[in-house]
Amino acid sequence: MVDVDPYVLLTFFASLLGFLVLSVLRRRNYSKAKSKAQKNNNNTTNVQEKSINRFDDGEVPPVHGTGTDVIVVGAGVAGGALALTLAKEGRRVHVIERDLTEPDRIVGELLQPGGYLKLIELGLEDCVEEIDAQRVVGYALFKDGKNTRLTYPLEQFNSDVAGRSFHNGRFIQRMREKVAQLPNVQLEQGTVTSLLEENGTIKGVQYKPKDGQELKVYAPLTIVCDGCFSNLRCTLCKPQVEVLSCFVGLVLENCRLPFANHGHVILGDPSPILFYQISSTEVRCLVDVPGQRVPPIANGALANRLKNVVAPQVPPELHDAFIAAIDKGNIRTMPNRSMPASPHPTPGALLLGDAFNMRHPLTGGGMTVALSDIVVLRDLLKPLHDLHDAASLCTYLESFYTLRKPVASTINTLAGALYKVFSASPDEARTEMRQACFDYLSLGGFCSTGPVALLSGLNPCPLSLVLHFFAVAVYGVGRLLLPFPSLKRVWLGARILLSASGIIFPIIKAEGVRQTFFPATIPAYHRAPPAE
Repeated sequence: MVDVDPYVLLTFFASLLGFLVLSVLRRRNYSKAKSKAQKNNNNTTNVQEKSINRFDDGEVPPVHGTGTDVIVVGAGVAGGALALTLAKEGRRVHVIERDLTEPDRIVGELLQPGGYLKLIELGLEDCVEEIDAQRVVGYALFKDGKNTRLTYPLEQFNSDVAGRSFHNGRFIQRMREKVAQLPNVQLEQGTVTSLLEENGTIKGVQYKPKDGQELKVYAPLTIVCDGCFSNLRCTLCKPQVEVLSCFVGLVLENCRLPFANHGHVILGDPSPILFYQISSTEVRCLVDVPGQRVPPIANGALANRLKNVVAPQVPPELHDAFIAAIDKGNIRTMPNRSMPASPHPTPGALLLGDAFNMRHPLTGGGMTVALSDIVVLRDLLKPLHDLHDAASLCTYLESFYTLRKPVASTINTLAGALYKVFSASPDEARTEMRQACFDYLSLGGFCSTGPVALLSGLNPCPLSLVLHFFAVAVYGVGRLLLPFPSLKRVWLGARILLSASGIIFPIIKAEGVRQTFFPATIPAYHRAPPAE
């Protein structure tokens, strides 16, 4: 048993009080947020009209029976894994991808151990073979010249289970090669321009092949996986996309990380800096830049910022390689988007991957969420032989949105909360919270393995996440109050609790409190497959 000091209990109850105060304060903004949401919905109406073709004015709808069970829009990580999974289940799949050349992205390069377990569950673990993927067994955290190592709790798994880091494009091409070899999959390059709708049901898609006129293809189920820049999501959900920051990407060559086989997170100023191996000779560096824009690359402003602001915060072992990568000039940027899953159940169609749900990529959880979603969807579709009853199928698949929540909400909430905690702030309470988080993780034992199990996708438990998050806040308050509390320190401790509440509760609210913590109370959770 662990002895709990009285100040821990007091500050825990204070955190509850802080939440109540925060709720009252946030109620004032409700009407403003509601009117803004209504405005956003009106703005998306025109987009929806453009991306749906309807069979009206007496036009005769096409006859089904084209031989396709499922259309998959997009062949990235989500689309490729989904196509392989459904094909293995005996489905006839038509995959349409805008560009089949190898992608060149600076994110989607770290697969957490929880995601690797999902890859095994789908029978796709060989997709990380022969691409020079690197094992990842934990994280190294750096702050103000100090560091601590956080190891994944992998003792209960076989020796092959660990995280994997790699070139995103190589991973995707490996999947596409496997997709192309399956006889019941048609993989085609083309741009999907719209969904085909008849009486509120999606019947297929209209697309333009690489070299040809626009075509239409029909199937009882269309699954849209066209990524973070999706132009089809507005028809199937109510997107609330927020750009949290931007990543500046570099590749460091022929250097060694301070801790082999670990992701490295530097709690820099103003925000985190990441390093991890993506091949046997290359290290990916991602520099987070707050805001929606980065300094211009063309006039050298971004390079100067990297050299003058970021380079002094880089570990000495990586400094020279970091400067060499800047001088080489291959600097890439990408906005970091966040979008809660806000589905609009539509007969005949479903959203998946970044088209459906995004979170800050700081924790590398995106692929784990996507692969977990595919496992859930596969299991739901497994007992169904006929997918043509669109209305019944849509009602049945509403359970998907609840069944996915334990993994998705844990990873989403942690990503959003950690990014805010790890970023520097002029607010003294946030600064104390940041230091408390570093010190809490440095304690080792349960204080380390618990949060890392959440981060890695090995323990998809939202309640555990909330308890650890407030344990960090309580730890920070305890440091202030002991050994002799002053009025100023008591006030700062209260602000830490309010700050913690202000960080995590809005994220939980966006994820859905009931679905996240009480999924069994959702009627769709218990829904049985429709009778055939």
